[in-house]
Amino acid sequence: MELRKDPITRSWVITGDDGGGDRIESAACPYCSEQRRYQLISSLPGEMWSAAAVVHPSPMYRIEGEPKRQGDGLYDKMQPVGAHEVLLENSQHDRHLWQADDQEIAIFLGLAAQRITDLKRDRRFKYITVFKNQGAAAGQELEHPHSQLTASTFVPRRVLYELRSCREHYSRKERCVFCDILQQELNQQLRIVEASAEWVATCPYAARVPYETWIMPRDHEASFERSVLARPANVRGLAQMLRRTLQRVRSITPDFHMVLHTTPNTQRRSEFQDYWRTIDDDYHWHFEILPIIGSRAKSYTLKETYFTPISPEHAAARLREAPVGG
Repeated sequence: MELRKDPITRSWVITGDDGGGDRIESAACPYCSEQRRYQLISSLPGEMWSAAAVVHPSPMYRIEGEPKRQGDGLYDKMQPVGAHEVLLENSQHDRHLWQADDQEIAIFLGLAAQRITDLKRDRRFKYITVFKNQGAAAGQELEHPHSQLTASTFVPRRVLYELRSCREHYSRKERCVFCDILQQELNQQLRIVEASAEWVATCPYAARVPYETWIMPRDHEASFERSVLARPANVRGLAQMLRRTLQRVRSITPDFHMVLHTTPNTQRRSEFQDYWRTIDDDYHWHFEILPIIGSRAKSYTLKETYFTPISPEHAAARLREAPVGG
């Protein structure tokens, strides 16, 4: 397997002939079995773990070695060096994020923040994120409640576009574009799904898929991991917002993608840090939740132009009316 860069879109793609021999093929859940069949990286809390990070059974990235970026004529390629972990959200097989209590979710969020912070100490890695593929249509790999974490030697293209747009907006107005968006959404109340004193769930103005929803802090904060670890008392509120939002989404469809957008690794080297010198002021971390509506899946993208037959305003209204519990 290797990483190859598309010279037109500037996207990195993992490609090669992967036999998939490392994948788990067992009727019994490897994370529930009394005989541990996984490599533990970290767990919280105490002896009976509530959330744990383990090595992915068939990782996209390998922690060993150097990227060795090199030219291939016109093209660029490098080794898929990085990290790929499974973040077990709960020790119980049937306690998903939308079913768990707020403390359990807060522990999971704290573990995610710790793992991102730890991996950012490795200067080879430019970007670390957490994502969740829920349901067969989303490509869910394991039955046990889990998310995944990846650390890569490049910044994914969509995140890079975000970072550049935020930097340009700040250079013109000396304000965070996400804070400006939040202020307008809260004033208009057309696309707000739910808002608390500290957290907001909203359908974006130009949603890419039906019922797309973002969760972000009301107050400006660029880094998810710094926000979670510096103010643990606030994480319960985020846990509640995440649980209730996923309950709303699952009233529409059981399948979705969820991805965390946070700051890149500005510790990587001095010139990289200088490039993002205003990032603490111009960026705003957030979760993006993209539901998968089976009958609409073919309409999600059309040559990089997104199409959704359900307006964000209608989606937000329906999500607000969805029953939530716990």
